[in-house]
Amino acid sequence: MSDKEVKIQVDQSKGVLVISVSGEIKGLSGREFHRAIFQEIEGQYLPIVLDLEGLTYINSTGLRSILLVAKRQQENKTKFAVCCLSGPMREIFEITCFDRIMPVLDSCSEAIEAVA
Repeated sequence: MSDKEVKIQVDQSKGVLVISVSGEIKGLSGREFHRAIFQEIEGQYLPIVLDLEGLTYINSTGLRSILLVAKRQQENKTKFAVCCLSGPMREIFEITCFDRIMPVLDSCSEAIEAVA
């Protein structure tokens, strides 16, 4: 497995599901990312923080998956936030207006407090 492939780690903190994503979401890894995220949140009705500190690239499939998580959380009336975006990732979120659709916070601790 290449260091650039997408990796997901899931933890809980203060009743919040924290999903940390690292690597690159592109090609087949976009579908793997989607499947892995939705497997992790299936049956969960906790607030979710998506920590993207280690994410170095994201394609439209990955962005769509994040949007679907946000929509799912909204439908379930549970909170969702994204945090720790690098400069290039923040720019992508601004260009796509994702930063207007979902809270984008600087640190994981801020995001956890915002959704807890």
